[in-house]
Amino acid sequence: MPKYLQHVSYTAEGLKGLLKDGGSKRRAAIAELAKSAGGKLEACYFAFGESDLYCIIEAPDNTSAAAVALAANAAGAVRIKTTVLLTPEEVDQATRKSVTFHVPGQ
Repeated sequence: MPKYLQHVSYTAEGLKGLLKDGGSKRRAAIAELAKSAGGKLEACYFAFGESDLYCIIEAPDNTSAAAVALAANAAGAVRIKTTVLLTPEEVDQATRKSVTFHVPGQ
């Protein structure tokens, strides 16, 4: 199943909820959200810096991963940026594909 890295930034309202509920309860909610889309939460880490939380989820496809991000973003407590993760084997397959590329201006 494809994996996705979610970069999560809390809004002020989301931070109030986090302070009230704590991190473990949020992780459980994220796991339930991923499960409802046919996937699962693989990892969840709070962090300092540009994002407040990083999650790795597995989802059946891009549409399911997008549904997770859309639902969470629409609630207004967080902003999620999703990065599709590739396995080394997928990169191997990509290196064997023949494509045509023309450098701009040449």
